[in-house]
Amino acid sequence: QVQLVESGGGLVQPGGSLRLSCVASGRIRTIYAMAWYRQAPGNQRDLVATITSGGATNYADSVKGRFTISRDNAKNTVYLQMNSLNPEDTAVYYCNANLLKTFTTRRSDYWGQGTQVTVSS
Repeated sequence: QVQLVESGGGLVQPGGSLRLSCVASGRIRTIYAMAWYRQAPGNQRDLVATITSGGATNYADSVKGRFTISRDNAKNTVYLQMNSLNPEDTAVYYCNANLLKTFTTRRSDYWGQGTQVTVSS
């Protein structure tokens, strides 16, 4: 079994910051790309940021310059530092990992359960 568990969400005022974490655990052989997505009520799930195993990053235009994705490969953990938050950032944030389980030869995508981020005064 593989689990992704997010933490760090909550309520923050406009202009504030939050740091999300996501830990992957279980029968994991190799984690490749990791990513953060978000989904606001009534909207589709959108990509926020990605990071490869080597540390290359990519961001949605709406968060460039405000959000930073990073990872600690030794801890199977990915982070999302979110600064200058605004109400449009309100959503459930989901962690995603593309990985290879032990005793398998096919890579698969796994998702966390999501963590709520609410930006409001």
